[in-house]
Amino acid sequence: MRSSCGKRKLWRKKGRDMSGEREEKLKSLGYDLAKISTPKAKYVLSKRAGNLLFSSGALPVDGENLCHPGKVPSEVPLETARQMAALCAANILRAVAKDYGLDRIKQAVKLTGFVNSDSDFPNQHLVVNGASELLVDVLGEAGVHARSALGVAMVPLNACVEVEIVFELDTAAAA
Repeated sequence: MRSSCGKRKLWRKKGRDMSGEREEKLKSLGYDLAKISTPKAKYVLSKRAGNLLFSSGALPVDGENLCHPGKVPSEVPLETARQMAALCAANILRAVAKDYGLDRIKQAVKLTGFVNSDSDFPNQHLVVNGASELLVDVLGEAGVHARSALGVAMVPLNACVEVEIVFELDTAAAA
């Protein structure tokens, strides 16, 4: 299940059109760039340190609506949770696109996925594959990353999955 697409919205920063090839790829996969959720507490969606960009944990929200809350797999089937992990990664890419442009990503360094799991569920890695696959689909070889997939007792708001990503930015392509 991909998020629905609305009218095209171009992100501009310092007068530049922020709808590059990678943004177009994300949109072609069904992820509207305009559907960026806003933080619900005192944090930012991403924080840059040198040439590294650390995302906050992203939940499977489509706009402002949490999708498929619950435990995997008793309340949320594995395939649905995998799709929600992809939505989490898309939400991170949407925020990066807005603030920096996806063409600034030199590479994805590390992805961590937290799966709201039943205690006997051993397939967190299959859920988090959804996020990993989306990164490669959008970024190509630059989307290949190191990864951890963890089963946890609970994720905020009872979301089925949460994803965070560390990117290396291309400083030569500064905005």
